[in-house]
Amino acid sequence: MLQGEIPEIEGSDKRGDALISPAMVGGPHSALIDPTLPLLAQSWQRDRIVLGDHGQFNPRSIRPADLMAIDLVHCDQPALTCTGAARITLAYSPQTLGAAQSALIASAAAKGWPVAGDNESLALLTLAERLAAAEIPVLLEGPTGTGKEVMARFIHRMSARKDAAFLAVNCAAMPEAMLEGLLFGHRKGAFTGAGEAREGLFRAADGGTLLLDEIGELPLALQSKLLRVLQEGEVLPLGATKPVSVNVRIVAATNRTLATEVDAGRFREDLLYRLNVFPLALPALRARPGDIAPLAFAMLLRHGCQPGMPCWISQTALDLLQSHVWPGNVRELENVIRRAIVLAGKEPCIGSEHIVFDQKARCVDAAAPMARPAMKLPSSSSEMAAQSLSDVAFQSEAQAILTALDSHNGHRARTAQSLGISERTLRYRLASMRASGLIAKDAKA
Repeated sequence: MLQGEIPEIEGSDKRGDALISPAMVGGPHSALIDPTLPLLAQSWQRDRIVLGDHGQFNPRSIRPADLMAIDLVHCDQPALTCTGAARITLAYSPQTLGAAQSALIASAAAKGWPVAGDNESLALLTLAERLAAAEIPVLLEGPTGTGKEVMARFIHRMSARKDAAFLAVNCAAMPEAMLEGLLFGHRKGAFTGAGEAREGLFRAADGGTLLLDEIGELPLALQSKLLRVLQEGEVLPLGATKPVSVNVRIVAATNRTLATEVDAGRFREDLLYRLNVFPLALPALRARPGDIAPLAFAMLLRHGCQPGMPCWISQTALDLLQSHVWPGNVRELENVIRRAIVLAGKEPCIGSEHIVFDQKARCVDAAAPMARPAMKLPSSSSEMAAQSLSDVAFQSEAQAILTALDSHNGHRARTAQSLGISERTLRYRLASMRASGLIAKDAKA
């Protein structure tokens, strides 16, 4: 078989799983396959994965477009390598069987599919698959970095809309005026600088799925327009007088508790009821430890596993990863693996000495949430030179925000007014400060 050629496989084993040929059952890789098979036998995996033994694959007449071939090889030196656009070679030994199971799960999830090695994650994906078949809005809730966009893409790929567009927009990433035009479109000349008409994301996603990330940051004025889209199935572009019909499935994502935002007057209650038809709560990474090792190998596949780069993670390194609490969730894990790849250099395996965790967020006393320790700014010219100008400006701005919050007893509206910014901009700045570790992620600021 030529390298990079997509293999075909025929038949299924007696358990009804189409990912393995009968020859693989009870074969030389049973110790790896048998305990891992229940995690790979989901409907979204079994029909697009084929397993081979030392380059040998059985022929098959039907080849899915997103087929992934995984070649299993016995070898004293374990390695996970990409040997083609749709082919991965997993070399392992009996001594590395535990890590190899995680590597196999990661290989099966290549091409953007969710990585699930924890029973809770598998149950959540099974529920999401059922939701995908229903034409209802889905609200994804969970901390930052838990994989809400991956889940949204999974729902799209498992739905009848999978052949249409999937588009995503971060509602907190741009000013209100730009966001309205981006979502609903505009006519030529609708406002200064509108030299040509734009269809907007709703019309661009017609027939498909639109992910509204950070929906809790959507301004109230746009919330009412979104409510009309959900109720009437039509959008009114800026400058237009006639609405345009659209057929879009909405998946909304938030790291906030929208019910709390409703109580605070920052989110429309009627819109919450429209979006909250079926909420899915994505737990923090520390609550699903079975995902950590497979996710680590998935990140290694994404950023390494090429000649001259690390192609394996040692068990001691995996043990270290699994003992961490992961305040930054999957996003932090990806940072750690990318850092480990750089530190390992040309070594074939990432060891525990290459694992360096992100700096912890500064602690805030829960009994006195507004009592924040002073931030340390550069005290000398040498310290100043070691930082970029943007870093210094960011720290100075953060210190000003924290000081203003303290002086107004945590009241955001008064704080924003005293700083000369909008409350929405203040929320965005606080989110950036949390992501940078300048304030605790659970601080009530």
